[in-house]
Amino acid sequence: MSNATLRRPAAPPSPGRRARRRPPRRIEVQFRTIISPHQLNSRWGRRVYWTVLVATVVTFTVVFLLPMYWMITGALKSAEEFAQVPPTLFPKELNFGKFLESWELFDIGTLLRNTVLYAGGGWLITMSVDVAAAYALSKLRPAFGNVILGAMLATLMIPPMVVLIPTYLAIHDVPILGWDLLNNPWGLWLPAAANGFNIFLLKRFFDSIPRELLEAAQIDGGGPFRILWSVVLPVSRPILGVTSIFTIVTSFKDFIWPLLVMSDSEKMTLSVGLAQTAGAVSQDQVMGGLVIASIPTVIVFFIFQRHIMAGLTAGSLKG
Repeated sequence: MSNATLRRPAAPPSPGRRARRRPPRRIEVQFRTIISPHQLNSRWGRRVYWTVLVATVVTFTVVFLLPMYWMITGALKSAEEFAQVPPTLFPKELNFGKFLESWELFDIGTLLRNTVLYAGGGWLITMSVDVAAAYALSKLRPAFGNVILGAMLATLMIPPMVVLIPTYLAIHDVPILGWDLLNNPWGLWLPAAANGFNIFLLKRFFDSIPRELLEAAQIDGGGPFRILWSVVLPVSRPILGVTSIFTIVTSFKDFIWPLLVMSDSEKMTLSVGLAQTAGAVSQDQVMGGLVIASIPTVIVFFIFQRHIMAGLTAGSLKG
């Protein structure tokens, strides 16, 4: 007989005996805010909340829209009314012919054509370089890729004015090749080709693309370029739209670099041409030219405003 002690199974609880249940654990939520939810739901809390909210929204709306309103109303005023002190909030007479007059005085047709040409070419070259760089850093994983990305991001910390003179000297006499790219569109396109911010956005989105999708394309015989063109770019439309908008708007609003590179009056951009002619015309005509110059970027914003936030948030979560 074994020395092991035999244990009887525990008897089930009798039907008349109720099992003791532990009370549910109470979860206490701490709110670390200036105003607690209890105070916010009170009558005075709701009044204070809506008062602060409306005041904040109205204040920021006025701060951002007042310069645009002043520019549009200034273009509709006469020269005497524009120089009047104190200024008038509303023009006495609406003269929409000022816009046509400003168009002819500034030769905005030529300036706008030049700007569209520079923006389109700069967009094509910038997207080609940035997409290729982001794809290589994200999916091809070259040696010292993190070091290269860190160096690109470090350039964002350098003020543009610091590298303005070295860049100008490099464009005036391209190293090794010896080309002079002043008054040449390539003088605007090449310095803006590699953009660290665009590369960072594109790389973050490319990182969110499943690796299995690329491996399936490799099994089907696709090379790196084929995978980029047929797989990566079609699913990256949101972020491509955002970087495209940033590139085009930057080309339209840039002033210092086109002022240095494009000194020929027939090759000036819209912002430079308006500034060069502003001293020879009245201020109300200058306002008319500024209103016309701001129309393209405003249209681009209203058309693609949804894509801006969608592209910035795309790729932030993996799943």
